[in-house]
Amino acid sequence: MTNYRRNAVAGGRFFFTVNLAERRLRLLTDHIDLLRGAFHETRQRHPFVIDAIVVLPDHLHAVWTLPDDDRDFATRWRLIKAAFSRGMPTGERISESRARKAERGIWQRRYWEHTLRDDDVARHIDYIHFNPVKHGHVARVADWPHSSFHRMVARGVYPLDWAGDMDAPSDAFGERS
Repeated sequence: MTNYRRNAVAGGRFFFTVNLAERRLRLLTDHIDLLRGAFHETRQRHPFVIDAIVVLPDHLHAVWTLPDDDRDFATRWRLIKAAFSRGMPTGERISESRARKAERGIWQRRYWEHTLRDDDVARHIDYIHFNPVKHGHVARVADWPHSSFHRMVARGVYPLDWAGDMDAPSDAFGERS
């Protein structure tokens, strides 16, 4: 059995990539309210800050900050995935391995996690917000509705016409130098 080691730092800030099992499906954006509900339900029981997020049809990226005395992002992801899955109709393709364990086939079992240092944060948040353009879903970052970009524009962090030049240096929260 594979042993995944996670760098679970109490009060840490983490970058995540979480994928659907079937990458050709559009479940996350087609059922965005269900996904929002899963996040809300989980945050009520296990608080954390969503510093940035983008939801694409088949995967999402997020930066979270955990409470100072808490390092358990794994439980949060398990609860989010489970709440979303409970709300979905059954009938997805399920591998023999998943069937033996009575698992749904909606999410990839694992997710990618990276502990952020302070000098990493802005670059990862820029990456998150530019992702819908990178994947060809929209021509402008502002045109993707399922993103914290709009919240950050309202707070004055980004201009509405931010193009997301990923080669340009940035300081905290995307301000160009």
